[in-house]
Amino acid sequence: MFGWTGDGDGSERESAVRFGEGMAFRVAGPRRCLGVWRGGRRRLCPGWDAVPVRGTRAQCAECAGIDRAQSVAADTMADDPRPYHVYLAWFGDGLVKVGITGVGRGSARLLEQGAVAFTWLGRGPLMAARRAEELLRVALGVPDRISYETKRVVRGAAVSRGAEDELARAHAVAGGLGGWPESLERMPCEVVGHAEVFGLAAVDGVDAVVSGLAEGAVVAGRVVAAAGPDLHLVERGGRRLVVDTRVLAGWPLEGVGDGVTGSSVEVREVPGVQGGLF
Repeated sequence: MFGWTGDGDGSERESAVRFGEGMAFRVAGPRRCLGVWRGGRRRLCPGWDAVPVRGTRAQCAECAGIDRAQSVAADTMADDPRPYHVYLAWFGDGLVKVGITGVGRGSARLLEQGAVAFTWLGRGPLMAARRAEELLRVALGVPDRISYETKRVVRGAAVSRGAEDELARAHAVAGGLGGWPESLERMPCEVVGHAEVFGLAAVDGVDAVVSGLAEGAVVAGRVVAAAGPDLHLVERGGRRLVVDTRVLAGWPLEGVGDGVTGSSVEVREVPGVQGGLF
């Protein structure tokens, strides 16, 4: 699902992205700050400032500062009274991470990250969840972050069959650890897979990733899958292209017809997976 904002007027709409369908758009103007999301709605940037053309964050310094001032990820909301889940997420063979997410968000955070599968570990207050996250990170030897570059390299080969075994083993080890916060309720291992939701059966590799846009640039292709912020397209010539939708944020986009040309987008080539890399 794409979310769209109006030209500085705060209006928003959504449009579905369907696998197997073509998608083509052109960048129609400069990139501007998207403001801050608060209280279930977007608060506009006062100056609708221009922002750097590169990067995944379409915010000016002022709006980014407001975001960080009220951010669980930045540890600036230690007194948040809402309950949190602790989870294990699987992205491919040997790629497991631990993290936390608000109970009220359900599995949305796992979908946003492109987790191919996950299981809950526990549920409780924010700081208890944070302590458990650090305990598990050290004890299991797993990270709390995995780069999208790494996720993309293995995504085409990621099948959920291996996820269940890896997550079950990690969950069992976690369950036997001492030092869990008393206020954190432990949860059983129930692996949920997202491979079908993401359409990963159609992903047999990635040739390039869009790394930059500019006015007049055109992106076009057939949508075959979507995982986290990444859209997987196959271009007319057969190139398998990933469009990180965070790179699109802040740019005004207009739909174009099939076959319309424009300036090319900047891409970063993706090396093939080497045997035994992970």
